[in-house]
Amino acid sequence: MNSRKLILACALVVAAWFAFFADKTPETAIVEAAPATVKKVQTAEAGSGVRIPAQGAKPVNVVPAIASIIDRKTLINSDYKNSQSFFGAQSWTPPPPPAAAPPPPPPPTAPPLPFKYLGKKSDDGQLEVYLANGERTYIVQEKTIIDNIYRVDSIKPSTMSLTYLPLNQVQTLQIGSAD
Repeated sequence: MNSRKLILACALVVAAWFAFFADKTPETAIVEAAPATVKKVQTAEAGSGVRIPAQGAKPVNVVPAIASIIDRKTLINSDYKNSQSFFGAQSWTPPPPPAAAPPPPPPPTAPPLPFKYLGKKSDDGQLEVYLANGERTYIVQEKTIIDNIYRVDSIKPSTMSLTYLPLNQVQTLQIGSAD
């Protein structure tokens, strides 16, 4: 039994040696093709002096033709190293779906109102509203333009509508109840 294992191990080593070291032909070596030589086979005619061999035997005066040597890149696809190998790794998972196009950016919006409501006063049905923005205080009525950025559109007892002029967007500010 041990001699059998020894013989199999030697055969494995020899096979591995052939697999790794047998073909030393560089891939970039230029292989010149041998010229193809084809000679005509003479046919045996009566009185030609050529002996006709028995059936299945080779004719006596036939010279085999030498085919030209074809280089490796012609025989094997030139980009065989870049292509997927038959025995290469394969993945059976489906490819991921194509990435969806990013959504368009949202349209520009007006910043939040920078005003703080301080109070209001009614004079003969005309409402006046007192607003604060930092250190500044504004007294506004309908159609008043504040710093060329906001325009007061309407003042109702509980809300005030302002338009942000750069984007022409209407915003509202709560200004208390109707009393």
